[in-house]
Amino acid sequence: MSQTLFRIYQGAGLFSRAMAAIAVLLFAGLELTNFELTIKAQVALAVIALAIGIPHGAIDHLIAIPRDSTKKFIAFIAIYTLIAIVAALAIAKWNLVGFQLVVLMSALHFGFGDSAFANEGRAAEKRAGYSNIAITSYAIPAGFLPVVLPLTDQRTLDVLKELNPTLIEWAGSFTELLRNSTLIIAVFSTLLLVITRGYLLALDLILLLALSFVAPPLVAFAVYFGLWHAIRHTARLVPKLPRAMAKVSTEKPLAIFFTAVIPGLYAILGIFVIGIIFVARGTTEVSRDFLWVILVIIWALTVPHMATTAKFDLRAFKNSLRP
Repeated sequence: MSQTLFRIYQGAGLFSRAMAAIAVLLFAGLELTNFELTIKAQVALAVIALAIGIPHGAIDHLIAIPRDSTKKFIAFIAIYTLIAIVAALAIAKWNLVGFQLVVLMSALHFGFGDSAFANEGRAAEKRAGYSNIAITSYAIPAGFLPVVLPLTDQRTLDVLKELNPTLIEWAGSFTELLRNSTLIIAVFSTLLLVITRGYLLALDLILLLALSFVAPPLVAFAVYFGLWHAIRHTARLVPKLPRAMAKVSTEKPLAIFFTAVIPGLYAILGIFVIGIIFVARGTTEVSRDFLWVILVIIWALTVPHMATTAKFDLRAFKNSLRP
């Protein structure tokens, strides 16, 4: 059983690294040939990558809803939905502050989640977890690299002008400090991980650095969200889903993995329908407004999703630490 789980974790890690590497090579090649993607092409790629990542956050009801009481069940659904609605309204009304809070929460969510994924994979292989130094030095850059670097990239200005000009100065006078601090921490952590033999963790940070530098900012984040974070998070959901665990004995990792994907597929249709409804209310730039609405909805749903998963993320992070 643990061997099958290990193969799922291993496969998710390999796939996410491969996707990041392919994106780096692809956009490096385009750069060398002086081929520049239009904003609309970037938006199209981002929508596809974001859509792939949507299901992973849509199955909280399968892992967190209290099932011992109908009242608790209804209360959970009501609170979860209310938080998402309030978050959506807040981001839509107070674009800047809402965006800043989502950026911070997302970076922490990504970093702790990736750290937990790393050690849960080793546990499935019946190996000791990474050392305290390795895992804690990995958590911050693993979360902040894919968020801060794209958002502080000069190329982001063009994208933000398309999406929402209010966000152009989202970091204000701290833009360079935030970017440079993230880079310094990432480089230091990478060197530390190499020294402590956390080679796969170091490789992760190198790939995330390369992706953020080479790919267009919007595409870089979308690739990370849909083809890195979502894939790894889904792998972590497998041990928490009875239906997925019931299939572990079949020793078919891919089939088991998709057992944790299929229940969330409805969210792709739901989010896109809501996006189309909002955009259809009157817009002159469908691609721009559609992406903005999709992002707002995803950010809004991310708030209760992060709150729901924070408990087992932190538990996994703490339990994985060792002297």
